This record gives sequence, C-alpha cells and structure tokens, in this order.
Amino acid sequence: MPNEQAFYAFNTVKELEMAGIFAFRCGSCEEIHEGSPSFGFNAPDHYACLTDEQKAVNARITSDLCEITFEDQTDFFIRAVLEIPIHGVSEPFLWGVWVSLSQKSYERYVETYDTPVEGDCFFGWVCNAIPWYPEAGNLATDVYVQTDGCRPLLRLHSGSTDDHPLILDQVNGITAAKAQQIAEFVLHTPTATAT
Repeated sequence: MPNEQAFYAFNTVKELEMAGIFAFRCGSCEEIHEGSPSFGFNAPDHYACLTDEQKAVNARITSDLCEITFEDQTDFFIRAVLEIPIHGVSEPFLWGVWVSLSQKSYERYVETYDTPVEGDCFFGWVCNAIPWYPEAGNLATDVYVQTDGCRPLLRLHSGSTDDHPLILDQVNGITAAKAQQIAEFVLHTPTATAT
C-alpha cells in the first residue's frame, strides 16, 4: 500500500500544479506542502537584536507597527508584503517583512491606518535579512498602501546590472523549482530566521 499512497500524493501534486497552485513534496521531511510559500518576520531586525531591557525601555511594537527610540532619535517601521512571482503559478511567494519609514511617512500611515488612502506610497528600506538570499544591507523600496485591508505591498528599487538577486527575482519571477529550494531552506535550516 505505500506505493499506492505515494502514487496518490504524486497525482495530487500534479493536479495542483495543473491548476496553477504551487505544491511540492519536500526533500527534507517528505511532506507535501500546498500553496505558495509565505514566510514572515515578527519584528524588524533592529528590534530583534535589542536586549529585553532595551525592548522594554526603548521600543514599542504591535503586529504592524514598531518604534525604537534611543537618545534623540526614533526609528519607525511598518510591516509589509514583498511578493515574488512564481512562473506558472497564480499566487506569488510572499515575504512578510518590515520596512523603515521617515517620521512623516510613518505618521501619515498611522493616521490613515483604519481608512487607507488609495494612491498613498512611501519610500522605505527593507529591515530584515531574507533567508536564502545573500546579505544585502538595506534594500530601497516603494511602499504601496492597499485599501482592501491588506498590508502594504513593496516594489524594490531596480535598474542596475548588479541588482541584488532578490530584486531580480521580484522583477523576473522565479521557477517553481527555485521556490521549492527557498521554501525547503527556510523550513529546515536552523539559521533561517523567518517565522
């Protein structure tokens, strides 16, 4: 019967792929994962690296907003979504990341949080190291507010021949095989920090 079960699972993955739904049998755990991968960070790296005392004294964080104050400087962060298209799949690979905004942009975002304004867009910097990709420091991005109750969408700045691989992947999309590689890495590598 194990062969019958494996055959059924294989057909299920094939059927999902034919419907444009991402699915794969994991090479590490042998489970079938259905749906486009989605990984997120609970906090910007700037917050995650603080001590417990610093978090209590210098920072405020919710599921969507973060402020960190030291001496006369406050840094402002919001949670957003970075989409990477997967070739032949209807839903993209999603990264829930934090971006830093200027105080003016942050205040506008907070002010219109419950009633977002169509067309609002802010400049920001990605503030999480994305697993699997090479370290990039901060990546410049435009932050597009969504009016449907979803988190803002990011469009990374591109235009250089030496763009970071994450930028190239957002512009060009990735294969299903690469999406699987990245997902397996994040799911099964202890050093991958996305949750």
